[in-house]
Order: sequence, then C-alpha cells, then structure tokens
Amino acid sequence: MGNKEGYLMLKEAVLRTLDNSRELSDGELMECIEAELSRRDKELLLSFGQRRQYAKALFASFRKFGVIQELVEDDEVTEISVNGTSRIFYEKGGELKRFPGSFAGEEELSDFIQSVCAGGNRMVNEASPIADTRLSDGSRVNIVLYPVALDGAAVSIRKFPREPMRMETLLAYGSLSAEIAAFLAKSVAAGYNIFVSGGTGSGKTSFLNALSQFIPKNERVITIEDSAELMLNGIDNLVRLETRTAGFEGVAPVTVRDLIRTALRMRPDRIIVGECRGAEALDLLSANNTGHSGSMGTGHANSTRDMVSRLETMVLMGAELPVSAIRGQIVSGIDLFVHLGRIRDRSRKVLEIAELDGLKDGEIRLNVLYRFAETGEREGKVEGRWDRLGALRHTEKWEAAGIGRQSSC
Repeated sequence: MGNKEGYLMLKEAVLRTLDNSRELSDGELMECIEAELSRRDKELLLSFGQRRQYAKALFASFRKFGVIQELVEDDEVTEISVNGTSRIFYEKGGELKRFPGSFAGEEELSDFIQSVCAGGNRMVNEASPIADTRLSDGSRVNIVLYPVALDGAAVSIRKFPREPMRMETLLAYGSLSAEIAAFLAKSVAAGYNIFVSGGTGSGKTSFLNALSQFIPKNERVITIEDSAELMLNGIDNLVRLETRTAGFEGVAPVTVRDLIRTALRMRPDRIIVGECRGAEALDLLSANNTGHSGSMGTGHANSTRDMVSRLETMVLMGAELPVSAIRGQIVSGIDLFVHLGRIRDRSRKVLEIAELDGLKDGEIRLNVLYRFAETGEREGKVEGRWDRLGALRHTEKWEAAGIGRQSSC
C-alpha cells in the first residue's frame, strides 16, 4: 500500500470514529488518531518515525490549515505559497524555501480553501474564482482557483506579527534611523497627512501600524480595508471597516469608496485607508481636504515620484477632472510621502521621505527630506545611512500642535 493510499485510508477510518456532536480538543483528536494507528499497526508496518509522520499529517488535516498548519503556526514564517496540491513554498528569515509536505489531493486542498474563505466571510467558486480574505490573526490570503490558475488552485498567505508592529521594532530591524522616527512621531501627532508607498512586500501595512502609535489617544480613528489587516496601537475610539464582495443573490458589494463616504458621516478625526488601488484615491483626497488632518493611506509604487503619477491615474478612474485640478487635490490633500523598499539583502528600509511643496509650472514639486544611501556590504548585509537632504518647509501644523519649527529633525 502506497503512502498516499495508506494516509487516505487512515483518514477515513479516523473520521468514522470521531464524535461529531461536539468539537474535540487537540488532545482528544490526537488520541483518536493514535488509537487508529495502533489498531492498524500490523497492517501498515510503520516504523516509529513513519508513525509520527502519519499522526502529524492526520492531525493537521483535521484542523483548519491541513498540511501547512506548522507553517501558519511558525511565527518566523512570513509568507506561504501553495501552488496546487504538492508545490508549497514558504519564506523564513528572508529566504524562500520549498516545503516537503503536500495536500493529499484536490479534495483536501479544496476543503482547506473553503474553510479559510468561510472564516473570513468570503466566497470562492468556479463562478467567482478569485478571492481576498484573511485569517483570524489578520494574515492576508489571496486565492485563485483552477482553471484561472492553470496548474491547480493557488493560495498566497502573507503573515503578520501577532503583536502590533511598533516603531521601536522597526528601529531594531534597522528599517529607519532614530532621527526619522522622531520626525515621523511629531508629524503624526501634529496631524500631517501621510501616504506610505512601496512595492509588494516592502512592509507598508506594518509601517502604518507603527505610525499609529503616535496618534493622540483621544482621537476617533476609522480604518478602511479590503481585508482587515491593520493592528493599530492603543487606540480606544477605533472603528474598523472592511469591504464586502458580491455574494449570493441579493448581497450587494460594499467598496472602499462606499466605506470612505460612510466614514465621513461617523465623525472621524482621522481616516486610514489600508491600500488605494483605484478610484477610491479621489475619495481619500477629498476626505483629507475636508478637515480630517492626520489621515493616512498606502499604495503600490516603485518610487515617490511614481506614487504621485499613480495617484493621478487612480483619481482619473473615479472622475474626469483636469490634470491641474487633480494635482491641486494631491498637493493640498497629502503632506508627506514615505517610500519603503525591500533591498537586495531582503531587508526592508525607508528609502525616501518627501514633502509635497506645491505646484510649479503645473508640476507637483517634491521636497526630499531624507534618502537612504548604501555605504557598503558586510557578511551579505547591506549597510547604509539616511542622508538629510532638506528641511520641512510647511511647518504650520507643527506650530499649531505646539511642536514649533523643525530644528534637529
């Protein structure tokens, strides 16, 4: 009997012995598995090591995450990629590795996918083969089913720390300097509108979480996301809103644009949009320009200048406005850009901080305040420093908050 056939036979046998009238504890489930393995010991002829492997795989298959349970539970794993039943990869310590395990078959993989979607109140099927959802710990999940995914269902899981990211942690990682951290702390407290940009995996969500620790505790904050991932630090008056995709008949979708418009009626001090991908950029800028100082958002871009261009394009998705009007909205609606990147040693860094400094000849001017410069490499790690290239020119919010003009920061 092959390993796969033996595993499936054991799984069916354990299923028949389970008490479905109540939820079993982990210990009770393992007892049922061990008992079945003992009953079939002579039939299977398993070594001690093989028996442990079977027990571990069977236990995982009955829990939510199946064969990748150990990867989900490993706090050092940051990314999990499931490419069909047998090609599973994970990122740990910045290195991408192949996982030796595999799902028993398409049915087990499908059960896993449906379980994850149900937990996030999402639906995925042949009619709607793409879904974004999240795990209970906030980890982001993207699912693409066959035949859109030609080689079998693809599942991508972006894991997040169990505890909210803090600026002290980013400093310990070397993601920014103490001077930049102090500058951002004062800017957040003073109510500067900050937009965080960067490529995939550059740490935009984590950085937004870290910035949130500087929001005054007496303010009312509303977060808006496609899939709720933000874990803001110590904000009591917090409302978290999440979009909803079209589901069964009669279930209408709720978009980021819908939520931004709703948030404006909820007396927010600040609005934080997890990620701008399209026309909602217009609504975010409108909110920023109507008295909600200190609002934040993120977006995908390769540089600060690219993010400005992308914002212009996204606003055009929502309204046919003159480019000059759009640029005026961007300049008045965003005070600072913080651009993040993942450099070649896989570390995440603040690459640039720029102030929006008005329009000149119809073009948006950027006043670059800080920029990361590489100075060398040691033992595979990139070394560098953050050069201060300019001083903050628009200090009105600093002064209104009692912080005073920019000096050493």
